[in-house]
Amino acid sequence: MRLQSVNTGYFKLDGGAMFGVVPKVIWNKLNPADENNLCSWALRSLLIEDGNRLILVDNGMGDKQDEKFFGHYHMHGHDSLEGSLRKAGVGFDDITDVILTHLHFDHCGGSIRREGEALVPAFRNATYWSNERHWNWATKPNDREKASFLKENILPIQQSGQLQMIPIPAEGTAPFSEHVSIRFVHGHTDAQMLPQISYQDKTMVFMADLLPSVYHIPVPYVMAYDMFPLTSLHEKKSFVEEACAGKYILFFQHDPVNECCTLKQTDRGIRQDQCFNLDSW
Repeated sequence: MRLQSVNTGYFKLDGGAMFGVVPKVIWNKLNPADENNLCSWALRSLLIEDGNRLILVDNGMGDKQDEKFFGHYHMHGHDSLEGSLRKAGVGFDDITDVILTHLHFDHCGGSIRREGEALVPAFRNATYWSNERHWNWATKPNDREKASFLKENILPIQQSGQLQMIPIPAEGTAPFSEHVSIRFVHGHTDAQMLPQISYQDKTMVFMADLLPSVYHIPVPYVMAYDMFPLTSLHEKKSFVEEACAGKYILFFQHDPVNECCTLKQTDRGIRQDQCFNLDSW
């Protein structure tokens, strides 16, 4: 088994939106904002080689949107999905499975690319994995969240015939492959999927938007983007307690600096312990 971090670039989002009710005087010390109140965040995916399966978890924004769209998010840095896969020794056609944690544009935009006027799967040999509950949520979006669910990122997956659904279990995780299972959380958006990986006698969890960064480990640090913030609060509290007790490794999708960390109990609650890059594990 092999795990590799795949950085697809960096983008900017409003700091207040990313930290919710936490005052700027506090969060600005963690991830300082620019003159427009924007902070830089990573678009980090994960490549999992598990037996004969090559699994990609999320794939960033992609490059098919227009200049006006990208102007809102200030893409920067030298990383890209194609370049990072190439660095990992992998081509798009080598990917067997694409797990989409959820269908917000910064997580699934690289799923589909333009070929002339056509929108086609970027990973033509892969099965794309979502779940029925979240798929219905994304394809019939509410007014608050609809700007994050772009039909050109989503509908062509289904039209291609490459979409499969992961059943949501009544409790626990859903099995996916030999060393990967799927956790379900519902605070950020309905039925978000978090891959949980057993590797070298450790448990690693791809945090997606339950915990976008190390800065979001304190329980009250809930994004204003979350659809159900009290649900996020309870899910975070339960997860960090479990992860601290189980000595889990957390893999961060949006942290601009830290790829992974472990947790420890402090007099201020559970906080990060050791931070490190995946390739040093």
